[in-house]
Amino acid sequence: METKWRNGDIVQPGLNPEPNTVSYSQSSLIHLVGPSDCTLHGFVHGGVTMKLMDEVAGIVAARHCKTNIVTASVDAINFHDKIRKGYVITISGRMTFTSNKSMEIEVLVDADPVVDNTQPRYRAASAFFTYVSLSQEGRSLPVPQLVPETEDEKKRFEEGKGRYLQMKAKRQGQVDPQP
Repeated sequence: METKWRNGDIVQPGLNPEPNTVSYSQSSLIHLVGPSDCTLHGFVHGGVTMKLMDEVAGIVAARHCKTNIVTASVDAINFHDKIRKGYVITISGRMTFTSNKSMEIEVLVDADPVVDNTQPRYRAASAFFTYVSLSQEGRSLPVPQLVPETEDEKKRFEEGKGRYLQMKAKRQGQVDPQP
């Protein structure tokens, strides 16, 4: 599913959500883009954006598992539009899929040109991060299964399952994923 812009993409916190739900582990980070984040031309370095996206995905994964977590892979980070110095960016993450040993987190970056009333808030970047849960000894641990509650969450879960099966097939050298 394309992550450039969809209705309902703003991650809103829920009150007292149940464990293992999307709303339980979702997270957002708000960052004011300063000079040290930018190139000489006043645009954010891609690496700065990627670091912030990974931080948010890591928080989502840690909240879901309550264990040590590590980034296993990142599906293509899509930079949809430039971010300028002085903008406020909101990096939002939510769990979309879990398998027995991994979890997929969708991360969205929205930019808000707060001092420019002529330009609306826009989607600047998006990606899917895959994390795994580890014991303190560094061994793989089972991931608690995600409990999708809404129709949108169930749809995202199925889409995440499709991406998971494609990646699994690719790792195993298959052309088509086997359910």
